[in-house]
Amino acid sequence: MWVYFSHHMFRLRKISYGATAAAVTNTALISGLSAANATKAIIISALLIAALADNLTDALSVHVYQESERLEQKDALTATMTNFAARLLLSISFVLIVAVLPLAHAPAAALVWGAALLALLTSLIARERNVKPLPEVFKHLLIAAAAIVLSRAIGHWISSASLLIAGVPLVSTRLVDCHKS
Repeated sequence: MWVYFSHHMFRLRKISYGATAAAVTNTALISGLSAANATKAIIISALLIAALADNLTDALSVHVYQESERLEQKDALTATMTNFAARLLLSISFVLIVAVLPLAHAPAAALVWGAALLALLTSLIARERNVKPLPEVFKHLLIAAAAIVLSRAIGHWISSASLLIAGVPLVSTRLVDCHKS
């Protein structure tokens, strides 16, 4: 099955890894960091770092895996680059959510956007595989929800804990309140 995206055709398998990683990782980062009372600047920084550094690492990992599976060099490179591009472009959409919306609304908007992306991708892949989309969507959203809930719990724990690293609190409530966007 071909999906038309910006007037170009992409095979779903060429973008599925990057799109899934972008939807779940960015939603979890926004949820967890906002629960930790992070500022917009910190959340946007984390999203951009993940969009570049983690994405490059994932792209390399996918490429090495595909080479180990003896996939043709051209096909491996194409899949690596399309997954990287899909994750980068979708990650930028999450950066825009945080940049444009009030910080109080960004986590909910990111959750809706991330769930919609994952549900759409899962539905298209399920149809391509000739399986019922609804159970697949439910299964994938449930796994994504676990990552998001855990990230949010960690954020709350960090914001409320009195943990110290070298005598410095992990989160300074005074600084966060002064710089909250």
